[in-house]
Amino acid sequence: MMGEVILEAKEICKYFGGLKAVEKVDMQVEKGDIFGIIGPNGAGKTTFFNICSGIYQPTSGDILFNGESIINQRPEHIAKKGMARTFQNIKLFKNMSVLENIKIGFHNRTKTTMFDAIIRNKKYRVDEEVIVREGIAILEKVGLSEYRDTLAGNMAYGLQRRVEIARALALDPQIILLDEPAAGMNPMETHALMTFIQNINKEGYTIVVIEHDMKFIMSMANKVLVLNFGQKIAEGTPEQVKQDEEVIVAYFGKGLDLGGGH
Repeated sequence: MMGEVILEAKEICKYFGGLKAVEKVDMQVEKGDIFGIIGPNGAGKTTFFNICSGIYQPTSGDILFNGESIINQRPEHIAKKGMARTFQNIKLFKNMSVLENIKIGFHNRTKTTMFDAIIRNKKYRVDEEVIVREGIAILEKVGLSEYRDTLAGNMAYGLQRRVEIARALALDPQIILLDEPAAGMNPMETHALMTFIQNINKEGYTIVVIEHDMKFIMSMANKVLVLNFGQKIAEGTPEQVKQDEEVIVAYFGKGLDLGGGH
């Protein structure tokens, strides 16, 4: 029984000159899912994400968000429709507090202009009060309240990553695209991040995660898409993907442990 599809890719191709970075990839992400995309370097994962979020336009194919084509729309318009994403490199403002970083995430939703901010008029002050209140609520929701006044640059790497994901929630998204969130983390941080993502998912956010870390995806995602050299070689539940002959042989080499958990 299919649930409601929130994000759909139809035969997406992306060519850079003669390189087929993504070749005829289909994907259907259902509302409420944690959906994993795995593949080695050069598999086309980030290129595919960039197409889904409007950073790249596909050579051919279509992306539907809530049934509406978002091809040729700018990333900020797609974000306003309810799609947030994080990047491989943490993009926090290191000299600002955690709460200030979260507040920046609201800029897409406020009516305040640069002029209002400079003269700090009533409109600005009202917006500012709302943003602070909602920012604190997000930190409470994701269990980061104790860090609200901590400088982002002084936090452990794993915590910075969680702050970045929390900032994405300030967009009030329906779906969040996470690009290699566990990269560079130790096993303890990775485990904490997994719990964090699962908790956000329970709050009603649909999550799509690109990862290298096979076990991370396998123990968290409901559905997994496997890319290799820009092509989809498997899709299904973690159990189905783990047992797929093509995945085991062509992709991971024989004898690799694809087990869940850490």
